[in-house]
Amino acid sequence: MEITLDLIKKLREETGIGIMECKQALIEAEGDLEKAKKILREKGKEFLSHKGRETKEGRVEAYIHHSGKVGVLVEVNTVTDFAANSQEFRDFIKNLAMHIAASKPRWISPEDVPEDVVEEEKEILRTQAEKEGKPSHIVEKIVEGRIQKFFEENCLLKQPYVKDPSLTVEDVLGELRHKISEQIVIKRFARFEVGEE
Repeated sequence: MEITLDLIKKLREETGIGIMECKQALIEAEGDLEKAKKILREKGKEFLSHKGRETKEGRVEAYIHHSGKVGVLVEVNTVTDFAANSQEFRDFIKNLAMHIAASKPRWISPEDVPEDVVEEEKEILRTQAEKEGKPSHIVEKIVEGRIQKFFEENCLLKQPYVKDPSLTVEDVLGELRHKISEQIVIKRFARFEVGEE
């Protein structure tokens, strides 16, 4: 059975365990989700236990680029104050603020992109594909592929992580959730750049 990215993400969402470990467990379990969970537990992996609890604690981090021309404020929430004060959490939020300064995301996740923006972008991509002379039956597939690229460029969670571009911000967040065994949510951010409208 093919180990799809969706399957890996599903296992990760249900367990809170890092993406590479989920992938390995699914390979060993030949794509069987329940078997993969059993393999992870046998390896001593702790599943995320705070799944349903509210994230009312957290921190706000500020970052000002040394040029003084770019600044970021970001709020990241977690379940307990203890986790919010852990070194891992503080390092993550500090690096996240620097990532936002460098990568200029516009939204946190694809779900946050307004519907009219998505539709307008799809229309532009559709026109581009048609002008490239692509056959009409594959234009929609091209548009879907390119809209994913748009999300990767503009949505914080989908962006390649500045400190390790082989991972996305979402991957790094998932690993941190597992490490501190708590739900963590990037609540909001604001990025300021001198001269920008």
